[in-house]
Amino acid sequence: MTGIPDRTEPPLRADETRTLRAFLDYHRDTLRRKTSGLTADQLRTPLPPSDMTLGGLLKHLAYVESHWCSVVLTGAPALAPFDTVDWSADPDWDWHSAADDSPAAVRELYDTTVAAADRLLDAALAVAGPEQLSAREDRHGGGRFSLRWILVHLVEEYARHNGHADLLREAVDGSTGE
Repeated sequence: MTGIPDRTEPPLRADETRTLRAFLDYHRDTLRRKTSGLTADQLRTPLPPSDMTLGGLLKHLAYVESHWCSVVLTGAPALAPFDTVDWSADPDWDWHSAADDSPAAVRELYDTTVAAADRLLDAALAVAGPEQLSAREDRHGGGRFSLRWILVHLVEEYARHNGHADLLREAVDGSTGE
């Protein structure tokens, strides 16, 4: 893979918050590595029978960051451009619309959304640490989420999709590795 970005390595000994944030950054950086150096055609190449693409993964995980950090955690509207999407017209808009984005545009959206999510996470952590509760409640009636739960969920979401990214990247150009 060309132009491989650096990756944050989680500390072996740290407090809970620093460990969770470092693992989230590790997985974000892993996605950046898996999608680096690719052309627009490569970012929109699926691995049949799925229509999942690396560009779609970047945009989807930007949406996930927006949803959990802005909408659920703070109760604010989704971050742009997710705040103006007609999700009823295409519930998978984040996945599908990435095919129309340039590599620079989808990467900028991802990086901008992650930076905004980090500011929201930092602000919430400053209030009550991982015990901070979300503004929104669980849709199943379980109450509000702890920030700890949200951070672990984000790590889980990235870990799962980074597995997809491994397979997609190998199918696109044969690259394998971390």
